[in-house]
Formats: sequence, C-alpha cells, structure tokens
Amino acid sequence: MYEYRKLSQEEKITLVQERLKKGFPPHSPPHPIEDSEFYLITTTCYEHKPRINSEERRQQLLNELFDKFINQGVEILAWVILPNHYHLLMKNVEFKLLSQTLRLIHGPLARQWNLEENTTGKVWCSYSDRAIRSERHYYTANAMTPKVEAVARSLVELE
Repeated sequence: MYEYRKLSQEEKITLVQERLKKGFPPHSPPHPIEDSEFYLITTTCYEHKPRINSEERRQQLLNELFDKFINQGVEILAWVILPNHYHLLMKNVEFKLLSQTLRLIHGPLARQWNLEENTTGKVWCSYSDRAIRSERHYYTANAMTPKVEAVARSLVELE
C-alpha cells in the first residue's frame, strides 16, 4: 500500500489502468464477493499509527460501530480493537452501505481525535473485507478473537 507513494507518475498511471482493466476500483481494495452471509472486516489507522490508543477511544469506536451497524440490521458477531486497527466478524452486511457507514463512524472520530491531539491529517485507511467461505473458516476467524482480545487487554494494562 505504501509502495504506491514511491512510484513515478507513469508507474502510478500504469498501475491504476491495470486495476481498472480487472474491474477493481482505482485506489481502494476490491470487494469481489458481495453475497456471502459472513464477512471479516478489517480497518487500519493511516500508516498503522496507534490512534486508537486508549481504552476510552476503543470503547467509543466500539459503541459507534454497534450503534450504526445494528440500526442497519447488521450483526457484529465478534470484534477486536487494537491500537492501530480493528477486526469485525459481521453477518448481513449490505455492501452498498458499508463504505458510507464506516465514513459516518470514522469521520467524526477522526475530527475529534485530531482536535484532542492538536494535529491534522488522516486517521483511517480503507477497509478490507474477506468473505467467510465455510464453517471452518467462520470458526477460525471467531477463534482468533479471544486470543487477540487478551493481547489488547495486556496493551491497555501497559498504558
């Protein structure tokens, strides 16, 4: 992702043209499977900076995620929020609304956190999604959550 910045203008144009030929968006991750029941959604902070760096911010983000997605009938089955990214295992995702909903969540949080830190600039990167392909894949994605939550709790205790 960050390699793009190092490309020449010609290389950037060629790369975007190749993406468009494949039917991908020019600058964001493709979302080729939009009819699965379950998805693992991952969103990272810009340049992987630890912007979700307090228990209060993690809880604030979680509250916003649940509030916005539950109102759309989306179920959040499992989640992990770490200092520089988060994962959501979701059911009933409406892809036409997903990007818009994440913007509604991320935009106000970015503004607030930038004000709190007396800074400007991007807070979030684009999300990526992975369709859950089988029952085994579902349980593998879900089994990861308690292990990562334990790490997240440990990081909070270190703060």
